[in-house]
Order: sequence, then structure tokens, then C-alpha cells
Amino acid sequence: MKKFILPAVALVLFSFSADSPKLTDAEREMVNKHLTETRDHMLNVLDDLTDEQLNFKPDETTWSIAEGVEHLAVVESTFRGLIGKTVAAGPNPALKDSLAFKDEQIMPVITDRSNKVKTSEPFEPSGKFGSHEETLQAFLEKRSELIDYVKTTDDDLRNRYNKDLPFGTVDGVQLIMFTAAHTERHVLQMEEVMAHSDFPE
Repeated sequence: MKKFILPAVALVLFSFSADSPKLTDAEREMVNKHLTETRDHMLNVLDDLTDEQLNFKPDETTWSIAEGVEHLAVVESTFRGLIGKTVAAGPNPALKDSLAFKDEQIMPVITDRSNKVKTSEPFEPSGKFGSHEETLQAFLEKRSELIDYVKTTDDDLRNRYNKDLPFGTVDGVQLIMFTAAHTERHVLQMEEVMAHSDFPE
């Protein structure tokens, strides 16, 4: 009987482990490095900017820095929900070979400012959070929630997939990396505004 029970127990434990893998420490560190570095980059760019500087627009088709922050706050909240939806959909191993990118490709591709993309209307800045300070705080709160989630989650993000992004299928880890890359893309846009010859002193 013991000879039968021990292999059976081992099989159960192995099955549980195989079906419910956690993120590795290296994956958690990689993802949160991107989340924290892009957040801190934005805070450094915004540091000590005046209201005039925050609201300066080089032309009518370009967002001000304040509008860029609001866009990021809206997207941050939306992506937090999208990550939850992706996890709730359950594993789909059949999509493993359909990924659009390798991990290391996401940051350079998304932050490439030579490829201009117009956002959809729900993500357009509209003053929904109130002041710039309130808008920035809304972003920071959602970013902190996401960082804490990555630190503690047992969700099998490598076996959860999302096909809602315009460039194709990503897994759960890559979806979070996209969030960081999107932030960096718009921080670079803010720096372009600051480099304009008419940017207020």
C-alpha cells in the first residue's frame, strides 16, 4: 500500500505545481524594474515644472505635459483592469506559440517615437481627475497597486494571454511590461515638448 500511496502523492503535488506555476524571482524583479524606473523617470521630468510649463502646447495637435499625465493615469487604471480580465480568462496554452514579441523586444518597440499612434477617444485627456496633482496621484496609486501585485501574486501570468492589444498576442507578464513601456513612451513625448524652442523658461 505504501508503495502505491507515495507515487500517488508525488503525482498530485507535481500536477499542482505544473498547473499553478508562480512567477520566478527574476521575472518579478524584471517587471518591477520596468514599472519603477518608468514611474521615476516621469517624476523626474515633472519635478518643479510650473503650471505654465505643464500646460504648454507646441501646437494644437500635440498634448501638453499635463495632458500626457492624464492620459497615463487613464491608461494605468484601464490596464490594471485588463490584467485582471486576462488572469480571469484562465490558461490557454495553445496561444504560447502566438506571442507577438519576446520580452526584451517590448520596451524598444513601444517606446519608439518614430512610429506615431493616435489614441482612441476614451483615453483622450478631458480633465476627469481634477487638478494636475490629483491626476498624478491617481496614476501613482494605480502604479503602486500594480507593483505590489507583481511582488505578491501567485497568478500564472506566463500561461495567461491577451489578444486585445493592436500588435497581437502577449502573455500576462508582457502585458504588464507593456504598461511600463507605454509610460516611458509618453515621458519621452513630454521631454520632446520640453525641448521645444518656445517652451517657457
